[in-house]
This record gives sequence, structure tokens and C-alpha cells, in this order.
Amino acid sequence: MCLYLPLGTVAVVDSKQRLVVAMSDLMWERGYAATSPREVRERSGVGQGSMYHHFPSKRDLALAALERNCSDLLPATEAILAGPGDPMDKLTAYLSRPLPALKGCKVGRMTQDPEVARDPVLLAPVADAFAAIHRALTDTVREAIDRGELAGSVDPDRLAYLLSATIQGGYVLAIAAQDPAPFEEARAGALDLLRAVAPTHRPVVARAAAAQERNH
Repeated sequence: MCLYLPLGTVAVVDSKQRLVVAMSDLMWERGYAATSPREVRERSGVGQGSMYHHFPSKRDLALAALERNCSDLLPATEAILAGPGDPMDKLTAYLSRPLPALKGCKVGRMTQDPEVARDPVLLAPVADAFAAIHRALTDTVREAIDRGELAGSVDPDRLAYLLSATIQGGYVLAIAAQDPAPFEEARAGALDLLRAVAPTHRPVVARAAAAQERNH
């Protein structure tokens, strides 16, 4: 069956998407408060009339951009943690994957923007994204404990928060220093911690060490 779109529909969709992408990138670069509608129009190449046709306010556009950033973050993270495979290998991959240390997290940086933090509507997709990542981390840690790859004394919930905080805190340290080294050292330290609470006879200890070496 063939579907026909009304004339101009593709252009409308394209202009809306360009606005969201531009707002998403600008918020990542400078935050919500410091991003003006004029800068979004210049970055996207979309006129003022079209912009306000799609998004009546800057806040509406920001919400769409935040939802896009969250939708970009979650599939990549969940693909690592929720897929098949050894749980310790998945935790190692989560802590070792290439990330833009000096740019920060598209989602995490929004919590540092005072206007976003004060607005429950804008903050909601950010909170939901981190909650989903926390659940995936907790489930993966719990699976590693069940398999005997982590000590039974480990609290899955606490360790999941620690691993997530390592990533987000590492970004802050790297940006402050304008050097990716603190970010990489924080992740390496988290891997050291995982090895410390893994029974020494488990082969995963060697796999984690090898994975760390490959990423340095």
C-alpha cells in the first residue's frame, strides 16, 4: 500500500526536527538559561514564524530537546546493561565505553541548570532517564551477585548509585580541570572496586582487567 503525504509535510517535519536538534545541542553546550530563541533559530536555520508554530514557548522547545537527549542516552546504556551476556562484562563495558569527558553528559548537565532544576516539568524526563539507568545497573549488579561474580555482601542498589555517580562526577572533574584524566581515573577506580569485591578465583577479574587495558 502506498502512503502519500500532503505537500509540504516533509518540510514541516524537517524544520521541527532541526529546531529540536539545535536546542538539544545548545543546551548541551551552554545550558537552558543561557540559550536564547534567536540562537536556536540561527543554529537551525528556521524562521521565527515556523519556530513559534511548532513550539509556542522556549520552554516547550526545551522539553522536546530534553526528551530527545534522554531518548539518545537510554538505548545506548540499556543496550549494554539489559542485553545478553556476562553481568560483570556488561558492568565493565558500561564503565569503559568511549564518552566525551570534556563535554559532559547531555542529560546530567541539565541538573546543574537552575531553571531546569526549578521546573518539575523540565526535570521530569531527566529524572526518569536516570531512574531507568539505575534500575538497569541494579539488575546487572544483582545478576552478578547471583552468579557469584560479586560478593554477596554487596548492596546492588548502593553499588548502582556509586557507578552512576562515578560517571557523572567524573564529567564534572574533567570539565573543571579541562582534562579528561580525572574522568578516566574515576572510571578506572570504579573498575578497581569491582575487582576488589569479586571473588579472586572468578575469571571475570582477568576479563575486567583486560577490558580496562584495551580502553587506555
